[in-house]
Amino acid sequence: MQYKETEIQVKVGDITNVKADAIVNPANSYGLMGGGVALSIKEKGGAGIEKEATSKAPIPVGGAIATTAGKLKAKYVIHAPTMVEPAQPSNIRAIKKATLAALKRGSELGISSIAFPGMGTGVGGVPKDKAARAMIEAIKDFLQETRIEKILLIAYNQEMYKAFKDAMKNLGGGELI
Repeated sequence: MQYKETEIQVKVGDITNVKADAIVNPANSYGLMGGGVALSIKEKGGAGIEKEATSKAPIPVGGAIATTAGKLKAKYVIHAPTMVEPAQPSNIRAIKKATLAALKRGSELGISSIAFPGMGTGVGGVPKDKAARAMIEAIKDFLQETRIEKILLIAYNQEMYKAFKDAMKNLGGGELI
C-alpha cells in the first residue's frame, strides 16, 4: 500500500534474502548476534557484521548503528536494539523506539528501501500482533516528517504475516501490495 509517499509491502520470507538498501536487526545493546534474526544475518552475511557491530557498542535501546552487510544482498545492516542484554524479554516501548531509530538511521544513510523483521517477536517474546502494531505506529510517526521510498515488512511465517497485515489497517485506506 501507499502511505504518504512511501510504498509499504508485507511479504513472507527470509530477511537475509531480501534485496533492499538496508535490513534491520532487532539487536541487543552489545551488538552480539547469537540468536534469532541476528544469528541468521551473521551466518549468511559473515562474522564481520557482528565484529563491526560490537565495535560500535554499546547501542542504547532507542539508538541504531549501521554496519556493512557482508555477503547479503543489502548494502547495510541497521542494528536497532529491542533489548539491552542478549535474549532478554523485550516490550512494546522498546520495539517502537527501535523501529523509529532504524528508520532515522536509514534516512541519515540516504537509503531508499529498508526491510524489517517482526521486531522483538523472537527471543524478545513480544506477541506478534502487539509488536506489529507498535512497529506500524512508529512507521506512521516517522512518515509524518520524513520519506523513505519503500518499507518492507518481512514475516518469517503466516502468523507474523497476518499480524503485519492486520496492523496495516491502522494506516487507513489502500490495499496491501
